Amino acid sequence: MKNSKIVAAMVGIALIVAIGAMAGRTASAAPPTVNLGTAAFYSVLAGTPAVTNTGATTIDRDVGIHPATSVTGFPPGIVGGTIHAGDAVALQAKSDLTVAYLNAASRPLDATHPALGGLTLVAGVYNSGPATLDLTGTLTLDGQNDPNSVWIFQAQSDLITASTSSVSFIRGGSPCNVFWQVTSSATLGSNSSFVGTILALTSVTLANGVTVNGRALARNGDVTMINDTFITSTCTALSVAIPPVLIPPTRPPFTVAPSATPTIAPTATPIVTAPVAPTVAVATATPTVVFTPAPVIAGVQQLPSTSTDEQGSPLLILAIALGGLGVLMLLRRPVRHL
Repeated sequence: MKNSKIVAAMVGIALIVAIGAMAGRTASAAPPTVNLGTAAFYSVLAGTPAVTNTGATTIDRDVGIHPATSVTGFPPGIVGGTIHAGDAVALQAKSDLTVAYLNAASRPLDATHPALGGLTLVAGVYNSGPATLDLTGTLTLDGQNDPNSVWIFQAQSDLITASTSSVSFIRGGSPCNVFWQVTSSATLGSNSSFVGTILALTSVTLANGVTVNGRALARNGDVTMINDTFITSTCTALSVAIPPVLIPPTRPPFTVAPSATPTIAPTATPIVTAPVAPTVAVATATPTVVFTPAPVIAGVQQLPSTSTDEQGSPLLILAIALGGLGVLMLLRRPVRHL
């Protein structure tokens, strides 16, 4: 009788521990991605007063602005897609950007990190707290062998990256699933390598020679560039895969979409074709963000893994051990002879 009570108690404890372990694993599930809508088709998107470029900036997808219409610096800059200046297409993209911004801002927090340099972070939602979100050195994103890992960074004020700073991946991960929700403005330091989509309330400023594997999207302010490079990976938007856009070695002609408000005549405003600038040699080698595996840095913020091949947690192992011990005790009960 005594052994039966012991066995029952051990089995009960095992069940409680197992349920707790499974609940913990469910609560730590990685966040879903942020749906950008039609804003996903843009490398650069701004509000007012202008999209401004200086030098040989290369952009492989669309450039948009609304409600303002000023886009300057192309050429000498190159736009692989279309420039939408104050038209209905840009208006829809700005509307979708607002929805995406609010969605990213509302995500529940996993950890607070005002300074990101030197950290290795698994998928999750990270907040800067009341301080500026700062990146000096290298931020490593650990995909834990899950291609759907999502990182969301919430800057309560500004986002500032230092010169030559970088963001890299280990064990998988994709720039398509990295989002930076910035409550004020974002400033990227010279010659830095940045990854992900910036969703800024105000403006985005890129210093000289920045490589962005992602997008610079500003809701209300401007986007300013100097000799920068945008590489918008083949990501999914509205369930449609965006094919890669190849930038030719010479400067191509491109079109500027007309303003939504014609100012000259009641007839339809024709599409304005920018004159072809003299042929200028453009480097054929496109800067890329390095995704080479790197060792996990000490003092890393580690959240529970969500990968399907993960080994059992300590709580789950304890539950299995208790249950097995209870079964063994039950089998070893003495047999009563009649």
